[in-house]
Amino acid sequence: MSFFLLFLVMVPALFSQSAMDIQPPRIVLTGIAFKIEAKPGFDFLMRHAGDTLRYAVLSLESGQVMKEGTWAVGADTETRLVISDLVVHHTGRQALELRVENVRTVFHVRAIPAVLSILPPLLAILLALLTRQVIIALFFGIWMGVTFIYDYNVVQGFLHTLDEYLVQSLADADRVSILIFTLVLGGMVGVITRSGGTQGIVEALSRYARNSRLGQLATWAMGVLIFFDDYANTLIVGNTMRPLADRLRISREKLSYLVDSTAAPVANIAIISTWIGYEVSLIAQSFQAMGMEGNAYITFIRTIPYNYYPLYALLFGFAIALMGRDFGPMRKAEQRARSTGKVLRDGAVPLMDLSSLDVAADASIEKRWYNALIPIGVVILVVSAGLFYSGSQALSQQGISLEGKSWFQQLSVIVGNANSFAVLMWASFSGSIVAIGLALSQRLINLHQTMDAWVMGIRSMIMAAIILTAAWTIGTICQELFTADYVIHLTRKFLTPHWLPLVTFLSAGAISFATGTSWGTMAILMPIAIPLAHKFPLIDPSIDAAHAMGLLLSTTAAVLAGATFGDHCSPISDTTIMSSMASGADHIDHVRTQLPYAVTTAGIAILFGYLPTGFLGWSPWLTLPLGGVATILVVRFLGRRSNDHTL
Repeated sequence: MSFFLLFLVMVPALFSQSAMDIQPPRIVLTGIAFKIEAKPGFDFLMRHAGDTLRYAVLSLESGQVMKEGTWAVGADTETRLVISDLVVHHTGRQALELRVENVRTVFHVRAIPAVLSILPPLLAILLALLTRQVIIALFFGIWMGVTFIYDYNVVQGFLHTLDEYLVQSLADADRVSILIFTLVLGGMVGVITRSGGTQGIVEALSRYARNSRLGQLATWAMGVLIFFDDYANTLIVGNTMRPLADRLRISREKLSYLVDSTAAPVANIAIISTWIGYEVSLIAQSFQAMGMEGNAYITFIRTIPYNYYPLYALLFGFAIALMGRDFGPMRKAEQRARSTGKVLRDGAVPLMDLSSLDVAADASIEKRWYNALIPIGVVILVVSAGLFYSGSQALSQQGISLEGKSWFQQLSVIVGNANSFAVLMWASFSGSIVAIGLALSQRLINLHQTMDAWVMGIRSMIMAAIILTAAWTIGTICQELFTADYVIHLTRKFLTPHWLPLVTFLSAGAISFATGTSWGTMAILMPIAIPLAHKFPLIDPSIDAAHAMGLLLSTTAAVLAGATFGDHCSPISDTTIMSSMASGADHIDHVRTQLPYAVTTAGIAILFGYLPTGFLGWSPWLTLPLGGVATILVVRFLGRRSNDHTL
């Protein structure tokens, strides 16, 4: 009887659920399209499962219909009605109504002027460049964004910056993995430094890289060889080459540039890397949404020659290192390092606090190069093997077969499906354990000294961890304020078939620069760029089939290239921050000296890539050599030599 009474009580409550549960965005921008998701109540699904119903969204203030259409109601309890392209034109809190047949649900949105969405990242970037205090700059940028979200209340903005947004930025397993990897790798560096391994590898490399030119070439080559992941690339190359670069009087600005210019560019175009699965999945989703047939992986391979910025960035870094020529702020930094031995300017604040490390091992300790090389090699080996293992496990759990694919395609699919964040943690802990084992087994330092060195190494990364957290937070702010949507809205007006590759590249660069995320930029633009590149040429009879295919491939590549370009220029980018951190450079000095090189490379990519491809339909096999020659000539005639330093 009691169960029956409970049933009578629960059933009315169950069926009294609201017809539609609507979760609108916290903020919308005036004049910028947004979308809502409405989840029907249980009773609504019971009555209309399998029906096709009409819906409409109205503004209660004006009574005008904002969007209407039909909706095929599914029987699944997770069925949702997604309505996009809604636009409001007045600021403030506005009441809207969703009507589905005779069911009406009122919800509210708060609109702010669209231009405000771009102000938080711009404030952070401006303050970073003016004050050279990136933590303060990021905090004020975040504070401004949260203030906009909380109805312009400065106090509420401050409080929720701390207790909501900074905390939520770490409520992500992948981000925590990156922080742990960074901190633990710093611990490994602390151990190999204290045990003499760092000095040993510097002395060994000094036999071959005896001057700054060879030292820069060695750094560039190592950056290209570690192609499988940009995070691993920056941290391994920067930490490994920093002592040698200091000894050769290579400025920290130059070292961080060489590290940064080989990390994301090489991972972007590598046919086997932690990026490949993400990039191919975005292409595949766009193809599927349009009903296009085509192999997304093969399409990605075909976009590589059109990926002008990463290719020219790699060549530009090689030319700078080979010819020993620099221009702009980088030349001043190199002249300072060569003439005075100061690899950092006076007053610089390096992200990696080397003062917390006992840099010089005791004189009595034998400096053995393999005590540094073996742990670093273990990190590289574990990352490589871990990507294969993790990817294989993921495919096995999903029941995906690789039968019929070539060994190369199989390897690419496996690596693309790997959990790279987990693998990086495996690698950093493995490297630390091996470094500790080597130090103890050879009795170079005792257990107490070893653990002290490991903890000191972790401490040296604290500032970088703080800045990474802040960079992720401002990325969340940009997402909630629809910063990328506003940038896209501004650039869409200029899109034509011939301009499409260039405008896509510039749009991706602007979004990546403002938000500090290359992957987020790809996710935003790829679903827009590929359909445009597929449809636009069809309405222009002057564009033949070969030219149309070139537009599709170059536009797809322009998303990837522009995302990398903006990421390079942005002081709030995580990879830019990690390059400064691993190289021990002042972050703003790194951005300030790298920016002219990145902009110059982008200019070459535009003049000898996206413009001739878009307007003339030229093959990349023609434009790439021309751009390569232009790159060499720019370095040769614009750059000037700094006095070299030889050991």
